[in-house]
Amino acid sequence: MVADSKADAPLFVDYRLHATAWDEMFRAAGRSHTSCQVLADCLGRLGTQEFVQRRATADLAFFNQGITFSVYSDRRGVEKIFPFDLIPRPVAAGEWAVLERGLVQRITALNLFIHDIYHEQRILREGLIPAELVLQSKGYRPEMAGFDPPGQQYIHIVGTDLVRDARGQFLVLEDNGRTPSGVSYVLENRAVMKKVFPELFRHCRVRRVEDYPQRLREALLSVSPPSADHSPCLVLLSPGPYNSAYFEHTFLARKMGIELVLGQDLFVHDDQVFLKTTQGPQRVDVIYRRIDDDFLDPEVFRSESLLGVPGLMRAYRAGNVTLANAVGTGVADDKAIYPFVEDMIRFYLTEEPILANVPTHICARDADRGFVVENLENLVVKAVNESGGYGMLVGPASTAEQRASFRESIQANPRNYIAQPVVTLSTCPTWTDDGPAPRHVDLRPYIISGKSIWIAPGGLTRTALVKGSLVVNSSQGGGSKDTWVMEDGR
Repeated sequence: MVADSKADAPLFVDYRLHATAWDEMFRAAGRSHTSCQVLADCLGRLGTQEFVQRRATADLAFFNQGITFSVYSDRRGVEKIFPFDLIPRPVAAGEWAVLERGLVQRITALNLFIHDIYHEQRILREGLIPAELVLQSKGYRPEMAGFDPPGQQYIHIVGTDLVRDARGQFLVLEDNGRTPSGVSYVLENRAVMKKVFPELFRHCRVRRVEDYPQRLREALLSVSPPSADHSPCLVLLSPGPYNSAYFEHTFLARKMGIELVLGQDLFVHDDQVFLKTTQGPQRVDVIYRRIDDDFLDPEVFRSESLLGVPGLMRAYRAGNVTLANAVGTGVADDKAIYPFVEDMIRFYLTEEPILANVPTHICARDADRGFVVENLENLVVKAVNESGGYGMLVGPASTAEQRASFRESIQANPRNYIAQPVVTLSTCPTWTDDGPAPRHVDLRPYIISGKSIWIAPGGLTRTALVKGSLVVNSSQGGGSKDTWVMEDGR
């Protein structure tokens, strides 16, 4: 708790900027960025005691609403209340406009790339990407070769992780194009903030995020199969309540006004998918699936899977159902493919990338691998198919034993690793036991792609809650903030 002597002090009176990181709210001590001056002034007038009281109100709201995530490795229990920080992360309107253009460009190129590798494979034949990197990727699905999904879209929902370096430049850290999660926290964070700080929303003009469920519904229905009738049926397919993101599955299904189903609720007949209902079978036209490829159809993928629907791929390849995201999009999630997205933009769109990647070493290359194993103490090493902060070595914070283990793993399976320089992530004021302090953050905007592309204004800001930590994932002890895209310098 904050010391009693500070209980009534203005919120930011003792806030000290990080020595080297870009701060999302302040450009100097006591001086906020122009775009969020009203926000900083309004928050700054609060006493710390009042802020603590409002924080308790927010925590109670999250608890009562059951906003949780699961940590499978925690022996003390599976369900955790998602840590939420009450100080929002602002984004200037002009900066957001650039991010929007860059993200639209990026998802357009990724959709073209995925179509290409399952058809002509031009980008591989012309040598822009080594063919073995793509064809040996765990996300590459030969079953998709030559198939055109309904609506010609592969990635309908993508969460692209962005970081901001010490100069204030946004960089793309990775793309999540299979079953990206976290958007429910974006919507719930905003709902809680409006309850706790209604006066902030009266003084600050903040772009809405509440339209996301309806936008997603409209986008998915827009790519229904041609055989669908005038009122196509959309369902959300979940692995069930033991999945780490089950709260989000139930939340989105409710907000979209659609059925949440398990694999056992669906069946395939005559290459069409049906939902079992009390009134008899109902044709299903679009499935927003939150199940990985491996478990979707036991006839094609894992035969022991009880989560999927037998025959689903037959119905899909017959063009009678849309799967969002498409099967085989995991190749775009592969961290060994990520370094080539800027080349994809140039190749397919004949444009220069608006958003840059973090410079990346591909350990499958001999020269890159040699550099990486000799410089592990200065690099961040990532396993290409891991997520959530797992399978990662942060060199400067690692031990000699950890580096030796990673060195051995890289040499044994170089295709499975990439390495990047340590990026000093930007910071944002975050509540701690000692009051507001800078903590590192990233940003995951959500891009919806149907007949058109829409990006939810803001996205999920994840924040490291431990001083100095660069790991923001909830499964690794991170939390989240409401992301405010500011308008008119407010």
